[in-house]
Order: sequence, then structure tokens, then C-alpha cells
Amino acid sequence: MSEFTHMDEQGRVRMVDVSGKAPTDRVAVAGASITMSPETFRKVNDNTARKGNVLETARIAGIMAAKKTWDLIPMSHPLNISHVQVNFFPDEQSHAIRISASVRIFDRTGVEMEALVAASVAALTIYDMCKSHDRTMVISNIALIEKSGGKSGVYVRPAD
Repeated sequence: MSEFTHMDEQGRVRMVDVSGKAPTDRVAVAGASITMSPETFRKVNDNTARKGNVLETARIAGIMAAKKTWDLIPMSHPLNISHVQVNFFPDEQSHAIRISASVRIFDRTGVEMEALVAASVAALTIYDMCKSHDRTMVISNIALIEKSGGKSGVYVRPAD
């Protein structure tokens, strides 16, 4: 009925059976952005936000989120992730912080969802820690940037 791997021939949802797949080294990188007022941007970058170190808190939240993706996304597999890295790239001109989340595993299934959840939760954590300063913040551009490993091989998002 469907080409979607999370649906059977009758259209019912299912968790994909990965038991027959060979484990391979798999990496996924996802990104997100959060735009804010110039004053909030300065407070985040100067580490003077009322609630503390915004970016380090967001980094920890992103790492924790990657490890808990299976609790949040119904058809995700519980995974023994090898590595998670969350980085921030402030852009002073646009008053935005770009977030990059990279997840690695040697397993039978990919970690795209884990990278996307890590980037998303890092952005949400920045919002949460700064909302008393600025409720106009906008989270955007949540996307898979690249992935490697597995049967489908390498994917790199085309440049905008």
C-alpha cells in the first residue's frame, strides 16, 4: 500500500524490523536556528542571561534529548549511541544562533531522528532560558544536514 517503511501493506503503523540489517558506522548531522532580539543575543553571547549559561545548558539538553529520542518519537528504536556533539554558531548580523547536532552510532539503524531531536531541543532550551527577556524569538530551519552509513549511503543537503 505504501512506500513508507513505518506502514505495512494494510496501512497500519509499525516499527521497522532492523534485525536483518548489518551494523554499520552511521552519522547524522542536523541543524536548527533561533533568532532573537539584539539585546537577548548579547545576553546569550556575554553569558549575562538571568537563568545562567544558556548555550551550555542547551548543549546538555541537546545531548540528553538525542539519548531519549526513542521515548519521544513512537517508531524510533532505543539505541546505544556512541557520540553526540552539539555546537552553536552565533551570527551577530542576524541576531541568530545556528545549532549543529551530530550523532554517531555503530548499529543497524540510523540516527537522523536523534540528531534532529538534539538540534530541536537545544533550540527550545535557548528559548526557555531567554523567554523572560524576549518572547519574540523564532526557531526555524530544523533540517537534516547530512547522514552517512547504512543501505542508503550518504546524503548531503543541497546548499540553500
